[in-house]
Amino acid sequence: MHSEKARRLSAVEAGRISVLNGTTPGGLTTGADYKVFSRIVKVESTDAPEIIDFTDTVIQLVTESGIKHGQVSVYSTHTTFSVIINEGEPLLLQDMEHFLERSAPKDIYYGHNDFEKRTVSMRPNECPNGHAHCQHMILGTSEIVPVIDGNPLLGEFQRILLVELDEPKPRQVVVQVMGL
Repeated sequence: MHSEKARRLSAVEAGRISVLNGTTPGGLTTGADYKVFSRIVKVESTDAPEIIDFTDTVIQLVTESGIKHGQVSVYSTHTTFSVIINEGEPLLLQDMEHFLERSAPKDIYYGHNDFEKRTVSMRPNECPNGHAHCQHMILGTSEIVPVIDGNPLLGEFQRILLVELDEPKPRQVVVQVMGL
């Protein structure tokens, strides 16, 4: 009963949606105008943790794509290198680093770091990075941002940030812009 009431309210509320650009949600537009633009961007981290502002690169690639309306996806191809959207204020960035350290401290036991027991996904010169994998679970791998009038629609203080959680190394980030 409660969930049916919630659904009815949602349907009523949906009729009250107003969209900032003056249009209302319509149908699906498809056809020859739809484009997908993809780039793999190499990023070299220099510290860990390290937070890298990637916003200007994304804006540049959206412009280069020529896509005016759609979305841009930013995706890390690594399990210890995250993509987030947040504010880029320096004291907040320090707070984020402290939060990650408290959430998954580097100096506690992780089975992933027990090279006497671990037998899967091993590389020569493997570093103990169980903390980085656990921190990545909190932050995630990708973000999607709407593109309107050729610009990623970010809030006043929002920045697209890359977060190195493991150790300095070369990384790859996929930026894919899709739309019209």
